[in-house]
Amino acid sequence: MPKERNTWKWHARAAALPKEIRKRCVVWDWVREPNTQLKKTARKTFQILFYLHLLLITILIIVLTVLGLLFANTHHFHPIHWYPPLLTSSACAAIAAFGWQAATRCNPSNTIKAAFWLSPSLTCATGVLLLSIGSAGSLVAAAMALIFALIQSLYACWVVPRFDYAARILKVSLSSPAATGATNFVLVSVIVGTTYSCFCVSGIGGAISTITHLDGLFISVILLSLAWTMHVIRNISHVAISRVGYMHFANEMEVGTRVAFCDTIKHSMECVCLSSALVPILGVIRGSARAMSSIAGDTDEFMFSCADCYARVADRLVAYGHKWGFVHVGVYDKGFVRASVDTWEMFQRVRMESLIDSDLTGSFCFLSSVAVGAICTLIGGSWTFAVHKSYATEVSIYAFLIGYFIGRIAMALPQACVSAYHVAYAENPENLRFDSTIPTRIQELQRSQALSRN
Repeated sequence: MPKERNTWKWHARAAALPKEIRKRCVVWDWVREPNTQLKKTARKTFQILFYLHLLLITILIIVLTVLGLLFANTHHFHPIHWYPPLLTSSACAAIAAFGWQAATRCNPSNTIKAAFWLSPSLTCATGVLLLSIGSAGSLVAAAMALIFALIQSLYACWVVPRFDYAARILKVSLSSPAATGATNFVLVSVIVGTTYSCFCVSGIGGAISTITHLDGLFISVILLSLAWTMHVIRNISHVAISRVGYMHFANEMEVGTRVAFCDTIKHSMECVCLSSALVPILGVIRGSARAMSSIAGDTDEFMFSCADCYARVADRLVAYGHKWGFVHVGVYDKGFVRASVDTWEMFQRVRMESLIDSDLTGSFCFLSSVAVGAICTLIGGSWTFAVHKSYATEVSIYAFLIGYFIGRIAMALPQACVSAYHVAYAENPENLRFDSTIPTRIQELQRSQALSRN
């Protein structure tokens, strides 16, 4: 096999070989995907920007940390009351996130139910903690937390009928070798994310200790860097694991998890860096469009007149950047936008759009991460509230963000396995390796849509 990993497609002869022969002898047909120099340059630009930003943010954090040590124990900043709660909550985030992922693999059905009911409860508890702090900032954050908890509760009640399919698709998807082989690599990713979070915490502490007009700017830059870097770490796992899962479901071929992770880092980092900046933005746009459509309903009020137009624009944009595209990035080494477009067209061709839209895996992973973030807030915020109340609001917010991002890294494993299963099925629905999980669900959705029309 060539050392350079070009884009490949399975040779027809390899697909036609009996399973026993294919396991011993794999015939590869290496085909370079046509790509212009402009596309290559655009993809490389994001990779260069990511590494450059890491270098600059490292310098900034080191400078701020040194300044923080110089200004330590002044009348306005006490490191001993600020750092321990955040560092402890970061460690708790890693433990809770990895434990949640392990629970998902062991018992998907109960873990889904726990995520949809624990997340609003823990978010509500976070809101109560912020109310107890009593500062202006904490009251605003508490109001947002309580409203978010209410929205989660209503959403959980609405999607209860989808729990059964979500549990079934998780169970069958996690049966691939990717679910067991990638566990150690996801653990390493969680550790790397936790370490980087602690590094960012030191920079934020340093910025707080120095009273300048640029403190808010420095903290905002560090938080943006934290968000982008954590998404990159998560998406590396997503691309690598989805490749292993796809090869298992589509061709019953085993790809080493170590090989998949190394290939992703060596050859797909530009796509990962681009998607890590693009997917969250498109996700917010589509989520807000769905919320507007749900609120507007069939009303003709002027304030909702643009809801339908906005929803159509959001649906159009999602085709150019979504999590399902990560499968083709890992398997075929495509650019992220091209992979997203091809995957979405494939879903439309086999009429799986309604199935994909109703999939709860993304919501489950999101709420699981929110629950981890809320746990971190309750730990770090309560500790700080007890020892130094003036720091409690900001420590609670930072702890939540860190816990949420670490939770997203850990939950990349089940989400990648589900993505691989859906994409592999869409490419060849007649494949006898697939059971009746997806066809049965499509029939249920079609019957439901027919009843709603009547």
